[in-house]
Amino acid sequence: MTTNFRCGTVAIVGRPNVGKSTLLNHILGLKLAITSRKAQTTRHRLLGIHTTEDTQYLFVDTPGFQQKHLNALNKSLNRTVTQVLTEVDVVLFVIEPMKLGEADERVLQLLPKDKPVILVVNKADLMGDKNNLLPLIQDFDLLHPFVSIVPVSAKKSLHLDDLLEAARAHLPEQEAIYDEDELTDKNERFLAAEMIREKIFRLLGDEIPYSIAVEIEQFEMDKKLRRISAAIIVDKESQKPMLIGKGGVKLKQISTEARQDMEKLFGGKVFLETWVKVKGGWADNARALKSLGY
Repeated sequence: MTTNFRCGTVAIVGRPNVGKSTLLNHILGLKLAITSRKAQTTRHRLLGIHTTEDTQYLFVDTPGFQQKHLNALNKSLNRTVTQVLTEVDVVLFVIEPMKLGEADERVLQLLPKDKPVILVVNKADLMGDKNNLLPLIQDFDLLHPFVSIVPVSAKKSLHLDDLLEAARAHLPEQEAIYDEDELTDKNERFLAAEMIREKIFRLLGDEIPYSIAVEIEQFEMDKKLRRISAAIIVDKESQKPMLIGKGGVKLKQISTEARQDMEKLFGGKVFLETWVKVKGGWADNARALKSLGY
């Protein structure tokens, strides 16, 4: 490691669907956090580790702060966001240009006054005239003392180096905490469940309700082959046909695409078996949430 090495935690926060997980994936250069158009896709605190020659960034991807449908699950997710904000060295507050609303302002109120906060204007490439950003930035600058304001495009990997440099300035000088080839603190079992959940949201979209979960019931290494058995948890019996599809075609598609993503990330062959299981009211049941890792 070089002298003046810096290492610290960076929270990525914002309302649902502003591109927080996409931002993390493009900084890391691989698909670690799951993404979809469905709000609240991210449910867990996920650590993404990005190590350069002089810095180790410990990015914490958080769930979008939920304002509606405050069941036990969403209350748990909101607690995760507020807890992360007290523990990190730097906060990235992600917004979209020209889409500033009440949900953004509520997250803004949660931002710590004693931590450096960088305003990240994502999807800035979609604005024809960049001068339109200035009024938005000025409005936000009156609401919070941001240390930097960085327009980026997470999806196109534009200006991410500028964002990293802005964050680095506020990280403590210390040695790396993780080995330079480590990418996350989550195990493969967790990542497998997340990839299945992403495919459900992506392939079914608004057809499937938010209250689905994935439980890995078996994860074994057979030489170099990973054998994974997963149950997709739904709230009602009537939701099963949507996931299974006619002749099982939809469930097969979910499993095939999830398996392909697992093989890319894990670097080896995967045998994946999935089925659908009903657990009524799981999203509002403390015991069920704990068993599913929330």
